[in-house]
Amino acid sequence: MAALRSLPSLLAALVSAGLGLVAQPASASLFQAKEVDVSRFILVAAPIGGGGSSQLNIYEQRSDARPCFSRDGEAPTLVNPLLGTFDFTGICSRYMDSNGYSVRIGGQDYGSALRVSIIPSDSDLMLVGSGGGSSPLVIARSGGMGDGFLELKLEPGWSLKRRFYGERALGHLYLYRETLVSEDAEASDSNEAAPAEGAGTGN
Repeated sequence: MAALRSLPSLLAALVSAGLGLVAQPASASLFQAKEVDVSRFILVAAPIGGGGSSQLNIYEQRSDARPCFSRDGEAPTLVNPLLGTFDFTGICSRYMDSNGYSVRIGGQDYGSALRVSIIPSDSDLMLVGSGGGSSPLVIARSGGMGDGFLELKLEPGWSLKRRFYGERALGHLYLYRETLVSEDAEASDSNEAAPAEGAGTGN
């Protein structure tokens, strides 16, 4: 929750504009979510045109025949999308929109009910999930500002998983979290309020 409190005015504006997290998904998912080798993937804030906006791209290194991307620097990390310079069929995969990725919380796939967008702040770019109801979710950050393609690094509690139908791996990725941020906070608050085991009241 600290990530949300650090940008109160921005996230309050998102909520007032109707871009909050949906309270409930439309339906239970028909798919499973399974782990991926995260070292083969990178989340990227890719510039759109010349207007200063960005969208989420996810690149996957499927084969070691040629590198699909390279990194340079820290906070932020600049990304060179090398897959755009050759025929990357069978070597790389590129996930560029809601057909290629979506948000999943536990067993619920939010699909198009929750929009993923990149929002600039004073100090970095944030990948935010929003839909209409409660507080937006900060999923990843660039860790700094810069020109060109920037790596987005997942916030604590978030991971990348692949969509499966039975045992069949599909060409769709999940930005995955086990529970909602608010549920984690409530559990933490409950644990802090509970008395330690064996503690007495004293006289």
